[in-house]
Amino acid sequence: HAVGERKQYMADKVVETTKKRIASMPLFVSDGLKFYTKALLKSYGKLVAFPKTLRRGRPRKPKLVPDDDLRYAQVIKFKAGGAIRKVKKKVIFGKDIDPKDISTSLVERQNLTLRQDNNRISRKTIGFSKKISELDKQMTLYFAHFNFCRGHSSLISLDCLGRKRKNSPAKTSGLTDHNWSLRGLLTYPYHRISTS
Repeated sequence: HAVGERKQYMADKVVETTKKRIASMPLFVSDGLKFYTKALLKSYGKLVAFPKTLRRGRPRKPKLVPDDDLRYAQVIKFKAGGAIRKVKKKVIFGKDIDPKDISTSLVERQNLTLRQDNNRISRKTIGFSKKISELDKQMTLYFAHFNFCRGHSSLISLDCLGRKRKNSPAKTSGLTDHNWSLRGLLTYPYHRISTS
């Protein structure tokens, strides 16, 4: 997660963190915020130098161009009177992107769940955090609980007796074999231990 204003440095941080944690090149989709285009070029772009023309004047500076595998699209919503009037899907980088794949619905649903669960980031709240560092710590705890402890209705499996059980995302993805308790999460020795 990234906590802070929607500025260029924050978009850079989100894209750089994604690049470190994902081995493949996903389809990136965002709203119309201009910062993500620059952030994706910084992380996934390559610097192309232009040949010298031997003419007078300044030579062209090298330019960042997107990697051939980089695919990025935007969903731009036009609002009027508090209601969405038009939605435009725009491909920024890449080829062969199916318009059906250009969607921000999953992220918007995640953000809504996040705001409903967490008073610190709900809109028009009096329960805000005074320091970004404290909000960052609280969000880290929230995401750990959400992914390791909380059973989700969309992640159902049957136990050995045939009963339905809600699973956590961590259990479903194979990171753990059970839903953790909050006590287990808070007392887990997460620090690194030297093996040498």
